Amino acid sequence: MIVFFKERLAFLSVPKTGTTAYEKALAPRADMVISDPPMLKHAPVYRYNRFIRPMFLKVCDAELELMAVMREPISWLGSWYRYRRRPFMEGKPNNTFDVSFDEFVLAYMKGNKPGFADVGSQLKFMETQPNGTGITHHFRYEDQPRLQQFLQDRLEVELALSRENVSPEMDLELSSNVEKRFRRKFADEFALYDSIP
Repeated sequence: MIVFFKERLAFLSVPKTGTTAYEKALAPRADMVISDPPMLKHAPVYRYNRFIRPMFLKVCDAELELMAVMREPISWLGSWYRYRRRPFMEGKPNNTFDVSFDEFVLAYMKGNKPGFADVGSQLKFMETQPNGTGITHHFRYEDQPRLQQFLQDRLEVELALSRENVSPEMDLELSSNVEKRFRRKFADEFALYDSIP
């Protein structure tokens, strides 16, 4: 999470959406950077609402706008799948070395997910809270120019991004049957992604 107080903006870090590169590039310009532990770095809207928002509201009498990046849902799962196949994951319980991408997505669709497929939900991460706290500015991971232009205009900075925390390259294909089931079960996730300009 990166906070820009003067601009009243908090950039929430949805996992596997390239936010580490933005964090690195914008850290010198930010007023607050939460890069560790992961449960705070990747604090979803509900955690921001419960812990971070009250701090700014009570101490500074300030309400921040929230921004977040969303990745196309199948691509997002593909990134997690590839991420858990990095060499150092070998022998760890959450690795995906002996699991096909179809098996990974099918496991993700279960109510009680096995550890290797328990990667959260972008929709849940960005869910608007009962008090109205939610994402003000949504961006597609696949539309980096729009995201970068917004940040450059809002923060009056020139961005120089590096590649960080990248999953290994790998061709992934989801069978049409599994894709249909996934799209049906997670229709709200696709609807949110499709609603982003």
